[in-house]
Amino acid sequence: MNPTPRDYHDIPGTYVFDGAHQRKGYWLNMFCKSLDLAANRERFRAAPADYLAGFPMTDAQRDAVLLRDWLGLLRLGGNIYYTFKLAIFDGLSMQHVGAAMSGTGMTVDDFRQMMVSGGRPAEGMRSRRENREACHG
Repeated sequence: MNPTPRDYHDIPGTYVFDGAHQRKGYWLNMFCKSLDLAANRERFRAAPADYLAGFPMTDAQRDAVLLRDWLGLLRLGGNIYYTFKLAIFDGLSMQHVGAAMSGTGMTVDDFRQMMVSGGRPAEGMRSRRENREACHG
């Protein structure tokens, strides 16, 4: 199912949790939500692949969970609030996850400092279309 293109689909690095994205990631998010219960955390810790088999996720979603591909989880329909439950399971802070999602090898301290300083700079290409035009134009 291909969702209707929206203006926000043109923003690089943005995964808006709209209805289509929610449907895509439903079981991934339900897995993450299941980690609220201590018994489920213990089952997942003991046999991750077996526990994940109880959720009808795609292979790509299961792989992203097992690899802790934080950005991949968002691309595959994960909601940041749910996927953060997996980070908490691993004992990670939001800063750890943010640094990992940067794709630049940024350290946790670098990420924290960037956020304290106001976040990513607003300069630069702001749309996928502009990026394509700059590369091919």
